[in-house]
Amino acid sequence: MTEPYPSFGGSRAVRGWMDARRWLACVTVIGAAILGCTTETPGPPAPDVPNPSGVSAEARRAIADTVTRLIEEAYDFTGPDPVGRIMGLYPDSGGVISASSGRVSASRDTLQGGIASFWEAMGRNMREPKWVWGDRHIEVLSPTAAVLTATYTIPHIAPSGEAHVVGGAWTAVFQKRSGVWRIIQEHLSAGPPMPPME
Repeated sequence: MTEPYPSFGGSRAVRGWMDARRWLACVTVIGAAILGCTTETPGPPAPDVPNPSGVSAEARRAIADTVTRLIEEAYDFTGPDPVGRIMGLYPDSGGVISASSGRVSASRDTLQGGIASFWEAMGRNMREPKWVWGDRHIEVLSPTAAVLTATYTIPHIAPSGEAHVVGGAWTAVFQKRSGVWRIIQEHLSAGPPMPPME
């Protein structure tokens, strides 16, 4: 079987992306045009269940809705500047802790360079990509902190003409700074190799 991305190493491209991001970035990433986005909106916690965050059920729903909107907008690549759109999830300055493939980086510039490299080498060559969210969990820790853990897949057509899927899991810590929610720490893991799509 031919490699769907001969110049970028097939499934090794996903690991390369994760190494470069040290983001999930994406689950950094993706095709020249995302044609759709399938999501599952997290349901509200049971109102009678005590929550250690001290945040009301209504406020937790509002925070979860905000985090959901941010990631959906970031990974809707029908608009221009996909790298800038993803980087909009992170603080404009300072460090960002990003871990993947047993490595950790703490530089926003390193993160941005990795996302840009992935986009140029692989993301922009995907045809008919579609970002699909799988399991998604948002835990509100306080009025200014929340954690997202989600799985995702990106079915698309590779340059070889094969139907191809990449994906993984992403955990991201969001903090509200000056009224804006941004990712300050994250961990990404690539999913297992997926068989070619029929």
